[in-house]
Amino acid sequence: MLNSLPSPLLCEMLAFAGYDFVILDLEHLLRSEDDIMHCVRACEAAGISPWLRMAQVDEKLIGRALDAGIEAIVLSRTESAGQVQRALDAAFFPPLGKRGITGGRITGFGRLPLPDYIELANRQIPIIPMIESRAGVDALSEILQLPGVGMIMEGALDLALDLGLGPDPLNPQIWQTLQDMADACLRAEVAFCANPRTAEQNALWRARGVRSFLAGEDRGLLHNALKARLHSLQQQ
Repeated sequence: MLNSLPSPLLCEMLAFAGYDFVILDLEHLLRSEDDIMHCVRACEAAGISPWLRMAQVDEKLIGRALDAGIEAIVLSRTESAGQVQRALDAAFFPPLGKRGITGGRITGFGRLPLPDYIELANRQIPIIPMIESRAGVDALSEILQLPGVGMIMEGALDLALDLGLGPDPLNPQIWQTLQDMADACLRAEVAFCANPRTAEQNALWRARGVRSFLAGEDRGLLHNALKARLHSLQQQ
């Protein structure tokens, strides 16, 4: 679930509702690092994986986020392998990358020895490019060749806008592009995360073997649920 309502309590609710991961959004929201830290703690306590979506590659922020307990970095509007490589360098310790080490909360304040944490962190795959433009689609094959890419996410709405189709994520051209992206991920043995917008799309993705899904954005889902509840009361 994409989290657009900054709230540790909402992170806990998503966990207890059964979701596997929550993406704390930094692309379209102004939120402080303290807020992110509180949300990370709530996720850890409730048992849901905290991810962070970033508007651009910020090497220092990637390091701080991972040090704080963020488990994956979603790179919005990824358009080149170079962008992804910069993020990978920031996420991995030498010799795989350039990340600096700290003995803070991520190691239990020293309970986990630094060599053990470095070895553990360098076995993770925390970078998740989000493909939302023609440039991103064109760069996908090169991106998939980079070791350390954990998953590819689709952004059909922004992709439709970028292709001049308007805010139409259900456009047949977009659907075909998403299928091509999933095929490329399958060949590269990299997980593909779909964002099904209809029951038919959900069934088709599952028939294809896709097992990771973005369930939408909490803000819109909550707003629609509140409106539906009000409407049901007004009709009684």
